[in-house]
Amino acid sequence: MAKYDKADLERRMKGAVESLRSDLGGLRTGRANTALLDPIMVEAYGNMTPLNQVATVSAPEPRMLSVQVWDKSNVTPVEKAIRSAGLGLNPINDGNNIRLPIPDLTEERRKELAKLAHSYAEKARIAIRNVRRDGMDNLKADETKKEISEDERKRGEAEVQKLTDEIIKEADAVAAQKEQEILGK
Repeated sequence: MAKYDKADLERRMKGAVESLRSDLGGLRTGRANTALLDPIMVEAYGNMTPLNQVATVSAPEPRMLSVQVWDKSNVTPVEKAIRSAGLGLNPINDGNNIRLPIPDLTEERRKELAKLAHSYAEKARIAIRNVRRDGMDNLKADETKKEISEDERKRGEAEVQKLTDEIIKEADAVAAQKEQEILGK
């Protein structure tokens, strides 16, 4: 039974790009983005719960997020969780709703966020290259077990390399777009 599976490699590489997209979604640009609050966990009903499971987050204006808490008893814990998340946001509590004005980013903070975006992209590239290495190892193992010929291995390696290059290019494009957004260009 051959271990090399191109579809599996592609799925895993694309998974690294999706992970990169979600990491980048949590980075704050100058605009309100509901994904900004995705990583926040709230202490509700005695458990740590994702914010989106106790409230609805919306962006009614380009520079304002609105958090509609479903259960009034969770308003204060939600406010506390947002304040302590280190996002530089100052929640305004008005009963059931929490409004979050998005402040302007300083040039220094923009550069820090762009560096962070770059490091997320590098992490994704490393993950993609690790998947490539697994594919190459599987091809070599298949050849060693005489399940495929040397020519098939070489063809498979070229296929894996081509796939790797395409996916890394996609990851770089996603990161470059986010960096442009952060730097306001």
